[in-house]
Amino acid sequence: MSRLQLALNVDDLEQSIAFYTSLFGTEPAKVKPGYANFAVAEPALKLVLIENPGRGGSLNHLGVEVPDTDTVDTEQRRLAGAGLASVDERDTTCCYAKQDKFWVEGAPDGERWEIYTVLEDTQEFGQHAGENEMTEPSSDSSTSSTSSTSPVCCA
Repeated sequence: MSRLQLALNVDDLEQSIAFYTSLFGTEPAKVKPGYANFAVAEPALKLVLIENPGRGGSLNHLGVEVPDTDTVDTEQRRLAGAGLASVDERDTTCCYAKQDKFWVEGAPDGERWEIYTVLEDTQEFGQHAGENEMTEPSSDSSTSSTSSTSPVCCA
């Protein structure tokens, strides 16, 4: 199954979890410090919440979760054929999951899109090479950090 991913920056993770639990009628699939995700069945959505105090209500990134690495490869070839560049990340740990993925570059308004599959859950948030400055989840509600070498890449 493929589903759209929407990753949002939120000011208060607990308040946001309560709101989205009510909105979608489902509990989060994963909750970690500064991070939560929902696997919403209808509509097919992976909603990712990243606690970034002061940046709440803003888009972090977009993505498409696909069922396996073969689908990641197929999509990467299809998009390359359409002239879209990508940044490949294989066997990478990000957002408490080991993933195979790539990031699509060149969106007209600079949105970040990832096409990914989750290989397994991990206990670490993870670090990655990347082009754009992105914000990592805060481990507490008073601070957030940025890194020019760590795009947020949630699953």
